[in-house]
Amino acid sequence: QVQLVESGGGLVQAGGSLRLSCAASGGTFSRYALGWFRQVPGKEREFVAAISRTGFITVYANSVKGRFTISRDNAENTVYLQMNSLKPEDTAVYYCGADRQSVITPGRIESLYEYWGQGTQVTVSS
Repeated sequence: QVQLVESGGGLVQAGGSLRLSCAASGGTFSRYALGWFRQVPGKEREFVAAISRTGFITVYANSVKGRFTISRDNAENTVYLQMNSLKPEDTAVYYCGADRQSVITPGRIESLYEYWGQGTQVTVSS
């Protein structure tokens, strides 16, 4: 059983930056690919970024490519999402998830992720 706790959300102006963190406990961190998803009210959770078990492979949604960077520290059991050049449409609750199934390339599909954090709100004002 893996527990995930996100932090780092908040209110920021358009063009600003935030760094989200997700701390994991209760499992072998390096055995999981990790991903960030986001959700706005009335819509499905959407993929943002994911990182492989080793951290060597990262994948991004087209909407955030070039602005967001996912990274992980296996020694600290933490995954990060650095968000730059934020836009109002980035406003959402951001969730991190842990995926034990994806061995090489991290997955973009929500159903691959068996553990989730509680989410952290990111609000970007125009």
